Amino acid sequence: MSRALPAVPSAAPRRLPRLVLALSLALAAGSAGAQPAAGARVPPPQDTPYPGTVAVHVDASDTRQGIFRVHETLPVQAGVLTLLYPKWIPGDHSPSGPVAMLAGLKVSAGGKPLKWTRDEYDVYAFHVDVPEGVSSIDADFQYLSDRSGGYEMTDRMLDLEWNKVALYPAGHFSRRIIFAPSVTLPHGWQFGSALEPAGQTQASRSGDTTRFKPVPFNTLVDSPIYAGQYFKRVDLTPSGGAPVHLDVVADEPKYLEMTPEQVQAHRNLAAQAVKAFGSHHYDHYDFLFSLSEQLGGNGLEHHQSSENGLGADYFTAWKDSAPGRDLLAHEYTHSWDGKFRRPADLWTPNFNVPMGDSLLWVYEGQTQYWGFVLTARAGLWTPAQFRDALAMVAANYQRNREGLQWRTLEDTTNDPTAAHRESLPYRSWQMSEEYYSGGQMLWLAVDAKLRALTHDGKSLDDFARAFFGVDDGSFVTKTYTFDDVVAALDGVAKYDWADFLRARVDALDPPLLDGVQGTGWKLVYTDQPSDYERQYDSRPQSPRHLFNFAWSIGLTLDDHGQVNDVRWDGPAFKAGVSTGATLVAVNGDDYSRDVLKQAITAAKGGTAPIQLLLKFQGGYRTVSVDYHGGLQYPHLVRVQGTPDYLSEIIAARK
Repeated sequence: MSRALPAVPSAAPRRLPRLVLALSLALAAGSAGAQPAAGARVPPPQDTPYPGTVAVHVDASDTRQGIFRVHETLPVQAGVLTLLYPKWIPGDHSPSGPVAMLAGLKVSAGGKPLKWTRDEYDVYAFHVDVPEGVSSIDADFQYLSDRSGGYEMTDRMLDLEWNKVALYPAGHFSRRIIFAPSVTLPHGWQFGSALEPAGQTQASRSGDTTRFKPVPFNTLVDSPIYAGQYFKRVDLTPSGGAPVHLDVVADEPKYLEMTPEQVQAHRNLAAQAVKAFGSHHYDHYDFLFSLSEQLGGNGLEHHQSSENGLGADYFTAWKDSAPGRDLLAHEYTHSWDGKFRRPADLWTPNFNVPMGDSLLWVYEGQTQYWGFVLTARAGLWTPAQFRDALAMVAANYQRNREGLQWRTLEDTTNDPTAAHRESLPYRSWQMSEEYYSGGQMLWLAVDAKLRALTHDGKSLDDFARAFFGVDDGSFVTKTYTFDDVVAALDGVAKYDWADFLRARVDALDPPLLDGVQGTGWKLVYTDQPSDYERQYDSRPQSPRHLFNFAWSIGLTLDDHGQVNDVRWDGPAFKAGVSTGATLVAVNGDDYSRDVLKQAITAAKGGTAPIQLLLKFQGGYRTVSVDYHGGLQYPHLVRVQGTPDYLSEIIAARK
């Protein structure tokens, strides 16, 4: 999943008490005669091969209406066949499969229609009675991509995710079902994918249709396609390593232009990652990268590729595009952390068995850590940009940490399922997937502790090589538990790592800023934003274009003055400001970002409140904000007399 954004501010399964568990089982038994259990007609997955190969063809040429047209041919046997639409999507960590976008489903055999019925309790399951003598059936349907914004298909590019355009037979592990995929693209378009064309290049293509080598269904779902009218492939292969490519699609040809220095920085990323982890777990790796103001849904990891997308001017406005540059490093890290090594409760035999998210603070949290570090080691960020980005994360857990007074970091691993990434009215109080950036701060503290314990002889690099670098070249997922993480840390340096980790993931008010000070730096605030933070305010194409006053008055606002978030118990909150309100005027002057900044500056050291005129729910009201601390922007400064571990952490590895 896409890395967390630093500018803005699940619990492990618990055993039921025996009495409650007994009552639950008794009630379940008593009601068994009343109605079948949910999904009872859906065969559970077995580790047995599905007989034959499923052919799936996607016609993705209708860019005007955004319709993916799907045709499948499945070998079958007589009896009831259950087809599943993928529900639990790896990387989303939640039941996010968009089954509502499947339409027009028709099933036939030999040209004659067969009736299908949706399961009464599982909307992702479709049952078909296969007659005697029928050896194959055809399934046709459409996937209707979003046409309201954040498009999956535009007139210049598309993102084809196979989990959205495939039905698969129930009753088998997904790795035991073989699919032969093919796709038809708009004329003249080129594409990037981890899939490999079938046979020789000419034999695999017929006009605008490309056939790919058959693969297990889990591999197919893990191998999306980015295609576009304007396409460029750049070789990033590190010396002596497996092939790595940057496959770029752009809104216009001019956005494909790259300087030699930019290309080299991306080559450095591939090299620095392999040096950090000491291995690779792919035959070849493709960064699928869209540069667009239209294409959405970017930011998802896969074993041999990743879906990435930033503003169209990523290369052409390089000096102003530092925010977001950690995206590629984050998703690339997932090839090791998340795809090869995966929490045991996140591995499932198919895409319709529920996932557990209790260790996302490793899966996503450590990936967030390495995303920042590798971006700096590659030269995609300067050391100052790295520190400024980290300062914003640290400030979030110093000034916007109210929610961690009632929720633990581990409890936020439930958020993908509980909140489905919907907008939240009071994020600083509710918290939102803090296992990303909170997990990042945790792993910075682990790195600092390892260095302190070993007098700078060992670091998190040693953990990464021992934990993620095993079985070089292997594609087989290697799962882990909390105890495995503790044991690997103990192998680097003896310590009570279980208590160290639990104090940060399973306790209220965790010490998430320890890592900053432990690496020889401290968090301070001035009235001037860093160049890195200034880019969030100045560029509409930035990952989260918000005017950020979170550290001072306690507000973030969008371009139009609408309040995006109010810091819980902050000055604006105490004055009665609500999320969703629109700031119309400040001290009697029409609102603008500069007018608000001037008012906050003028109030510093005084006693007069800042008057805000708000429009909300069809009415207007004025609130008085009693804040006199001036503008506040986070920065990191050195703690003299201490080792500068932070600079060592981001130094490029030779």
